[in-house]
Amino acid sequence: MAGKVYLVGAGPGDPDLLTIKAVKVLRSADVVLHDELVSPEVLQFASPAATIINVGKRCGRRHASQEEIHCLMIAYAGDGLTVVRLKGGDPLVFGRAGEEIEALRQAGIEFEVIPGVTAALAAAAAAGISLTDRRMASALLFTTAHSQADKPDARRSILQPFPGALLDSTLAVYMLGSHYSRLQGDLITAGLPPETPCLIVSAASTAEERIHLTTLDKLSAAPILPPPRILIAGQVARTARLSSHPETEARLVPG
Repeated sequence: MAGKVYLVGAGPGDPDLLTIKAVKVLRSADVVLHDELVSPEVLQFASPAATIINVGKRCGRRHASQEEIHCLMIAYAGDGLTVVRLKGGDPLVFGRAGEEIEALRQAGIEFEVIPGVTAALAAAAAAGISLTDRRMASALLFTTAHSQADKPDARRSILQPFPGALLDSTLAVYMLGSHYSRLQGDLITAGLPPETPCLIVSAASTAEERIHLTTLDKLSAAPILPPPRILIAGQVARTARLSSHPETEARLVPG
């Protein structure tokens, strides 16, 4: 009998942010194929008898290609095992889940997606802001500063002018990288005013969490915080009141 693959969101790092269903599945898994950014604390929920395999990619280094990950999922599930494909954040947000779902469907392997807390939500919670405060933001846009290698024009999704559309929106930029100056120019070209508040959050929800508040015209001079990092741009960012949260204030990066 064929097994089953669970595409599970590991959240942003804090193991307390895992869903109850994610914990149950991890405890019953025969095999866990996890991303590089999945924290050791989250992996501790896996069954002691489970085979744990790091298939992650980070900073140009990878333990397995995407095709190899597909093969591993299909092979283990084909042997009747319960496989957890453990992804940082939410598997459906910039997690290549679409490619893995397609591979599983073509192989006739049963699968289920278990959502997780995505990085933008954890970053907003860390700064004490609402991403969709109705007084300042009528829309929320998730995008990425990283483009697929064979699609050099993919980044144009945030470059095209949005007449007025971005002015009352919150923009969450994933895979921020360290090229702040290029992103700064891209966002200004896209229509964001130079004075737009910008919040950079590194390692949201973890003990290494760092936060830097700036404006778009000063983004290129912002400190390069350790990855993973995310940018939240929009008027909601200026509502961060870190001084009222001493435990968060200690993580504020000056400058």
